[in-house]
Amino acid sequence: MNVGKNLSPPKITPFFPYLTTHFNMPAHLQLYYITDRKQLKTRSLESCIADAIAAGVDWVQIREKDLPARRLLALADEALEHARGHGKTRVMVNDRLDVAIAAKAHGVHLGTRSMPADSVRKLAPPEFVVGVSSHSLEEALSAQAAGANYILLGPIFETPSKLPYGPPLGLAQLREVTRQISIPVFALGGITLDRVSACRENGAAGIAGIRIFQDCSLLVERVKELRGDRR
Repeated sequence: MNVGKNLSPPKITPFFPYLTTHFNMPAHLQLYYITDRKQLKTRSLESCIADAIAAGVDWVQIREKDLPARRLLALADEALEHARGHGKTRVMVNDRLDVAIAAKAHGVHLGTRSMPADSVRKLAPPEFVVGVSSHSLEEALSAQAAGANYILLGPIFETPSKLPYGPPLGLAQLREVTRQISIPVFALGGITLDRVSACRENGAAGIAGIRIFQDCSLLVERVKELRGDRR
């Protein structure tokens, strides 16, 4: 029995054409970059975001939780300016709905301690994308029922940044979640180049992470590797 089919997410266009349909293997692997300026050693966050957008990542989530609102807004504005120039990347703001709306970002990403997705729906524009972090099937189903448009599910593999959330979920749990909900699921946590295919095979719409995008010399080459284009 597919529980997810009874939970209909809100209709939303045009940012993510398959948001409201059930699927396991999208034709186009979605790449979701989550920022963390504190892990950057030699580059500025602004340049890293610009490079990611120019390289063709599908999503950038600005996840600088300790920045004051004014600084976060400036960062989002700059990212959106780059995105408009390339016409593809969707810019999300972590947690701060006020900043996301003020910047006219594509949406907001909510954590386990953030405002609930259904409350965000009452305040945000109709086309606003709402993503939610989940660490179990129950959380994913709850997020979908509350109006989330996608799920970041993790940690799938062991990773230092996700140790507080307990042991990794593994590919079997990823497969179970993608089978039971009808919104896209991004695999998060410990994602490396050699694990991307396994995530896709187990239903992930795409992969999300910090280090896989920040810890490389050329982002454009990393994007090509992730998409299997090694020419």
